[in-house]
Amino acid sequence: MAKWLGSILVGLVITVGAARADWYYDDAAIMGTNIEVQVWADTERAGQAAIDAVFAEMERVNQQMSPYIESSELSRLNASAATAPVVVSAELFALLRYAQQMSETSNGAFDITFASVGFHYDYRAQKRPSDEVIASQLAAVNYRHLELNTEQHSVFYAHPDVRIDLGGIAKGHAVDKAIEKLKRLGVEHAMVTAGGDTRLLGDRLGRPWLVGIRDPRKADRQAVKLPLSNTAISTSGDYERYFEEDGQRYHHILSPATGKSASMVQSVSVIGPSSTTNDALSTSVFVLGLEAGMALINSLPTVEAIILDNQRRMHFSAGLTDQ
Repeated sequence: MAKWLGSILVGLVITVGAARADWYYDDAAIMGTNIEVQVWADTERAGQAAIDAVFAEMERVNQQMSPYIESSELSRLNASAATAPVVVSAELFALLRYAQQMSETSNGAFDITFASVGFHYDYRAQKRPSDEVIASQLAAVNYRHLELNTEQHSVFYAHPDVRIDLGGIAKGHAVDKAIEKLKRLGVEHAMVTAGGDTRLLGDRLGRPWLVGIRDPRKADRQAVKLPLSNTAISTSGDYERYFEEDGQRYHHILSPATGKSASMVQSVSVIGPSSTTNDALSTSVFVLGLEAGMALINSLPTVEAIILDNQRRMHFSAGLTDQ
């Protein structure tokens, strides 16, 4: 009997010893970008479960908000909302309301109706619309064309040519939702990255995370590395989706005022507690340019920014230069 109990105890010690806490990592292609997840977990099973929960949440948001998936809520909205009001989920409605708030905050620099012109661009095929096509569609680019009924949770497009795209806010929203999932699972230390959007849960066990901002003109180099903990950072750059023609770069961050690629800066990184907010603000500042963009950031109490202008000079918001 004693020998049998001793064998069980030895087996338990071996099992417990093998289930050590550690960092677990995985990545996946979702939402048209690479999703990376790192979590600190007590066991490999718990770590993988946390990572799988992140990927599942990202795919859920993708299926809801992708303009490239015909069955998504966003696609159905674009197909019908110019004809009659369309009832949408509470989650999508809330994000549309927040997008409108960000449009007001940025004086129209952030505008999800940019897609009314933007869908005429094809960056993979290196095709852009003519000035005539842009001019004919530009009147549809106005966030005020979105009529949101808070009682019905319905959306109506007040201009027949309106289309919306959540590319400037949906990935940040998905990252925030993924972090909420991890918190509910009891995870205290994690990093979730979706393209240019990163959110950090806690730190790296007493040390900060080191987050790099890519050099917009050198893919293998980082312009700066930042020690960050328990915050989020989003970067918008003219190198994510683009092509060049006759020495001019055509990229996906369009000015709502012109329907053309904004060109006053090369990249904008916004640091703050919410990936959703950072995502929208990095786009806003990119469109506004250095002076107006930095003024916007300095007027907001919870965010900071790093801007690389079109002369490749780096600029820091007031809260970063004061440190």
